Amino acid sequence: MEEEKEKLQIQLARVQKLEAIGRPAGGIAHDFNNMLTIIMGDTELVLNSLPSDSSARKYIKQIYETAMRSSDLVKQLLGFARKQVIKPEVVNLNRVIEPTIKLLSEIIGENIELVWIPGEDLYDIKVDPVQVDQILTNLCTNARDAISPGVGKIVIETKNVKLDESYCRIHAACIPGNYVMISVTDNGRGMDRETLKHIFEPFYTTKEVGKGTGLGLSTVYGIVKQNNGYIDAYSELGKGTTIKIYIPQYKSKEEISKEAVKVNQQIRERDLYGNETILMVEDEINILEMGKTILEKFGYKVLTAISPLEALEIVKEHGDSIELLITDLIMPGMNGRQLADSVAKLYPGIKVIYTSGYTPNVIMQSGVIRDNINFIQKPYSIHDLLLKVREVLNVKK
Repeated sequence: MEEEKEKLQIQLARVQKLEAIGRPAGGIAHDFNNMLTIIMGDTELVLNSLPSDSSARKYIKQIYETAMRSSDLVKQLLGFARKQVIKPEVVNLNRVIEPTIKLLSEIIGENIELVWIPGEDLYDIKVDPVQVDQILTNLCTNARDAISPGVGKIVIETKNVKLDESYCRIHAACIPGNYVMISVTDNGRGMDRETLKHIFEPFYTTKEVGKGTGLGLSTVYGIVKQNNGYIDAYSELGKGTTIKIYIPQYKSKEEISKEAVKVNQQIRERDLYGNETILMVEDEINILEMGKTILEKFGYKVLTAISPLEALEIVKEHGDSIELLITDLIMPGMNGRQLADSVAKLYPGIKVIYTSGYTPNVIMQSGVIRDNINFIQKPYSIHDLLLKVREVLNVKK
């Protein structure tokens, strides 16, 4: 509980830091916008009054173009500060994204493959379609730069998800409920954990001087927050990055209430309890503790490890009493698939569930795991985890 509380305090401090930066940034951007309006207006008036052969035209034009570029930066700052004027509509996210795929392909270039995987039967969301374009353009540009130079792949996916209380308890600023997720994944150079802490801060960039403003991800962050959403990032050095954005489902209060009752009935109706021994392997300590708490509450004996090497030692010690291995797929040193293969050599009958923040399609394409495996994607609800555990354990060896 103390570790969970400490992590939440760190996350909350980051959120508050971004909020604190956003307030003055919005005010500065607003004032600067007014000044740029005057500069651009006056330079246009001068340009229109000069003869076509005037030697001064190229200098005035350069001032105007520079002001235009500055205006784009101001728009990004306003996006981060949530001061943009928006026109939200009730939309299906797939229909908003479809027309932009060709344009996004042109932005990232022909050396990078763009894969579009639309989810089925998406919930409606309320958002300004222009902001969706901004999000995708910024994320795809960042992904392209992480891959460049060279050949790579960017995957855009959408999906309905439920963020429950157990997930939101260890993720500050996250509110339980139904969301439509949009994820952008690249197989570029990835980021370390220290870099991940700062990626949404304005003007923070890992690019060379002159190669970026550091406003791309902060703009995305601002847009997501303006739409009452949640954003998260998964990355490993040398293995790429996934940015996940969750926009809340648009529903009436009556519909939400009915759905909550239905879910609670399903949990009560199903037999989700067990007494088997489970080994859970996860390098994110708070997720590990959350999973242990959930499973123990429903009768399971749970052994935990924060690394594959520690997991192998536990397997050697506890032998064939372990009936199920739940392992994160992407971990330092050894991935979840390699761990499962090593455990299977010692105890061939052990069952395995893989978890990851990366989407199933991306993982399949990476070759880390094959089709027809037991997989649960983060974030997962209590209900989803317990159902998957019982589903796997109930299969006869």
